[in-house]
Amino acid sequence: MKRIAIYCGSATPEDPRYIELAREVGDTLARRGIGVVYGGGRLGLMGAVADAALAAGGEVIGVIPDALIKAEVAHRGCTQLIEVNTMHERKAEFVRLSDGFITLPGGTGTMDELWEALSWAQLGYHAKPVGVLNVMGFYDHLLALWRHMAEVGFVRSAHRGLVIAENDLDLLLARMMTHIPSEPITKMAPESL
Repeated sequence: MKRIAIYCGSATPEDPRYIELAREVGDTLARRGIGVVYGGGRLGLMGAVADAALAAGGEVIGVIPDALIKAEVAHRGCTQLIEVNTMHERKAEFVRLSDGFITLPGGTGTMDELWEALSWAQLGYHAKPVGVLNVMGFYDHLLALWRHMAEVGFVRSAHRGLVIAENDLDLLLARMMTHIPSEPITKMAPESL
């Protein structure tokens, strides 16, 4: 994988472990020669990932809607800063520019990005690995919901493995590198839907 899109919060929680995690991810990816594609912000976890990757000599591509540039949250030190008009265009650029996705802790925007990456994988719009770094149990409930949706029948058995979750970055990256895409809905026989 040459580049990974990182989904994470623009907030800075009181618990310093979240910012430390973001820095560790940015630093690790850069040291492995993996570029970071992210939301282009300079605040919170987003800024921490970018700053750490840049400090380690890595490539950092920010993708930011013009409304957020105007609010002065853009990270001007990125290797490349791409301005788009909408959040939808931002997510499409994440897919275009990256070879996979890792979700760190975050809020509503982070969830929007994760769920769209999963939805697009189900539909066959991309065949890239979708990772969740579940540190400090942050995503325990979300992962339980994913399992519940599968158990009830809202996530097809072919797609249960779309979420690649680990609490260790090295393990997550190893699993993402060996990712085998599932059959997309668009190629399934109507009777199996």
